[in-house]
Order: sequence, then C-alpha cells, then structure tokens
Amino acid sequence: MRKRGRYENEGKTIGDKIILYTGIGVAIFAVIVIGLLFYSKSLNEEVKNGSLTTEQISDIMNNTSENETQNDSESASSTIGKSIEEAQNNTDTTNITSTQNVTQGNTTVNTTNTTKSTNPQNTTSTKNQNTTSNQTKTNTQTNTTQNKNTTSNSTAQNDVKEETKKQTVKELNFQKPVEGEVVREYAKDNLIYSETLKEWVTHMGIDIKADKTTVVKAAEEGTIKSIKNDPRYGLTIVIEHENGFQTVYSNLLTSEFVVENEKVEKGQSIGTVGNTAPFEIADEAHLHFEIVKDGLQVDPNIYIK
Repeated sequence: MRKRGRYENEGKTIGDKIILYTGIGVAIFAVIVIGLLFYSKSLNEEVKNGSLTTEQISDIMNNTSENETQNDSESASSTIGKSIEEAQNNTDTTNITSTQNVTQGNTTVNTTNTTKSTNPQNTTSTKNQNTTSNQTKTNTQTNTTQNKNTTSNSTAQNDVKEETKKQTVKELNFQKPVEGEVVREYAKDNLIYSETLKEWVTHMGIDIKADKTTVVKAAEEGTIKSIKNDPRYGLTIVIEHENGFQTVYSNLLTSEFVVENEKVEKGQSIGTVGNTAPFEIADEAHLHFEIVKDGLQVDPNIYIK
C-alpha cells in the first residue's frame, strides 16, 4: 500500500511538472508573439514617418525577401522577353496600306495612305521590297523588250532568207531527152498491158521511140547522181536537179559520155538508146524516161516544155 501511494504521488508530481513546463512555454511564445507585433507596428510607424534610412530598408528587404526578389526578377525577365516578341509580331501585323478612290465629277483621284509602322525595321523592309519590286518590273520590261526585238529581228531575217531563196530558186524547164514518138504513156492510177510480162502493170514513166545508138541528152542541168544496171530497166543514168527533182534515163545502150558526180548542162549528151531493159525487152528500141519530184515519180508530160 505504501509503494502504491508513493507511485501515485510521483505520478502526480511528474504531471504537475509537465503542466508547469507547458504553461511556461506557452507564456514565452505569447511574449515573443506580442513582442513581434509591437516591433512590426513600430517599424511600420517609422517607415510611414520616414524615420528609417534607405540602408535600413534595403537591409531588411534583402534579408527578408531575397528569394522572392530572385523569383520576381526571373518572372519579370521572361515577361519582358515575351512582351517584346508579342510587340514585334503585333507591329508586323499592324502594317496596313489602304487605297481610297475618290470620284469627283468625271475625274477620279487616287489617295494612298502612307504605310503606318511602329517599328523602323518595317519601314526599311517595305522600302527594300518596293525597290526590289520596281527593279523586277524594270528587268521584266527590259527582257520583254529584248525578246520582242530579237523576235522581230529573227522574223525579218527569216523573211529576207525566204525572199532570197525564192529569188535564187531557178525555174526548171525540162526538154525531151530524145526526139521521137511516145509509144507508152505514164500510168500510175491505171494499168497497161506489157508484151514482155504478158500482164497488166503500172508504168511510172514514158517510153520515147528512137533507134539504137541515138544520142540521149540531159533534160535539164544537174549532177550525175548514179550510173547503174537496173534489174528491171537495164542501164540507167540518174541526174539530180534543183528543187527536189531527178530525171531517170533507162534502157540505154551506153553511158560513155558522163561519170558519176559530174555536172552536166541542159542538152549535154549523156548516153545512147539501147534495148537493155528486161521488163521491156519485147518492145522496139526506145528510151524509158522518168521524172521524180521529192522521191515520187510524176507524169513527165506535165514538166516537159
């Protein structure tokens, strides 16, 4: 019983001590709070009355809000940078050029407002763009003028060349290579009967009757293109003329008067009449004569004069 009573007394003593210490702590805290309140109040009054110096205020601000100042500075820097970018963008978009047309009676007056810009760089850019545009227009007009002049000169030169060519083109007048009767006519669109082949065939030239060894003359001046032995029409001479014409002399006996690439005059002797054409061997001696225009055989009667 004594021990129990002793323990109870010790417990009460400890509880009393705790309460006492707690009360003391609360009292000290209250005193500190009250002191701070009075100090703050007096500090505010001194600031209001101007009793604090600039150095004191600076020290207080530096000690109490150094972190806040750094955060505010960073925020202000980012805000300023953003504001500058937005201001530049807004300045770029505020360039407006307006043109007003004012009609007075029969006269129309064009009033152009000057471009407004809050940024000097925009004015310089606008001037450069206008200068570049004007230069481009000038260059375009110059190139167009040059092209027109070049085209005109080319057209004039072509006209001169064509006129000169027309003047230099000689009109050809073909003559009969031998004198004699035409015993077989040109037949391209209809058929004639061949005594040698015993069938109806086309005939791309005319056959002029003449005795063997009769001299054959050039129908027009030109150049001897070839001398050959044709498997159908025998010994053949081809003369090339101007304007895409050729004359063909076949069924010849000889070609001793000319050689290939030789220039011949109109009426010059080139060979003699024979009977060497396998396709016309059954016929009497004659000259098989053709005129070719641009690679196609034409009716010699049209061109012989």
